[in-house]
Amino acid sequence: MNKAMPNILVYYNEAEKYAAILKEHGYTSVKTAKTLDEALVHLPGTEIILGWNFPSHLLAQPEAATVQWVQSTGAGIDNLVADRTIPEKIVLTRIVDQFGGMISEYVFAYLLLHCKDIPRLLAAQANREWDKFSPGSLEGKVIGVAGLGSIGVEIVKKARAFHMKVHGLSLSGKNADIVDRHFTAADWKTFVSELDYLVLTLPLTSETRHVINRDILLSMKSNACLVNVGRGQLIVESDLIEVLKEKQHQTAVLDVFEKEPLDKENPLWSLSNVFITPHLSGLSKIEEVGRFFIDNLRRFEQGASLQGIVNRERGY
Repeated sequence: MNKAMPNILVYYNEAEKYAAILKEHGYTSVKTAKTLDEALVHLPGTEIILGWNFPSHLLAQPEAATVQWVQSTGAGIDNLVADRTIPEKIVLTRIVDQFGGMISEYVFAYLLLHCKDIPRLLAAQANREWDKFSPGSLEGKVIGVAGLGSIGVEIVKKARAFHMKVHGLSLSGKNADIVDRHFTAADWKTFVSELDYLVLTLPLTSETRHVINRDILLSMKSNACLVNVGRGQLIVESDLIEVLKEKQHQTAVLDVFEKEPLDKENPLWSLSNVFITPHLSGLSKIEEVGRFFIDNLRRFEQGASLQGIVNRERGY
């Protein structure tokens, strides 16, 4: 390494782990922060920020004048995209192509739990009851994947392995050829009407915020299952609660919420047709994120295009 070594600030609750990876690869000009105050202290002279939920308003401060690039440790970058005060000269990047496998496993764990009625089997076992019934099958069922990026693609692959019929919706028409039927944002009602399972993997944008409302939910089958592994704000939560109370054979699997952690008083906790998990379907792995960032750092130093560049107007 030489004098041109970039000054890097890691903002994360386990920042020292990323700092160690960076130093292993020869990047020694690394500072760490876990709080807003620490970040403000270390901002002067910083060129690159690696972190999660970095306090976006700091990027408009004089102390951040040297910042050129912010790399998110996750796929989500909502807070940065939403903050219009961030100077245009700062490049925003997110992690791509790392979460599809893990999230698709999560989705199918719950699809199988739902169609095989695993909770009923566990309850029978706990009560020592021989509760013989005919469980369902995923084969032949219709799954709709809203969002056909890298995560959606992996879900489609696994759906094919279960011989499901696959419908997809994407705003750009990306990967339309991998599904049996493709829909656009103008077709939401038609898209959801035939689905046994609706899986949301969409990013959060002005177009997708609260796209799943009462009208869309009532357009779904009475026994359909909704799985949200995208963003909590894709769904109007109050509408979902109302519809799930009315249509008790509908089911929701929710890993993301409008407000996290989910408030203990939230009615979703008490609904028997809801499965709640604490935003763990696609956790970032420090080693893999570290490798992604190191590769992007090499690109940055060479003046090459970075991976995962965010289009601020598009929102992802």
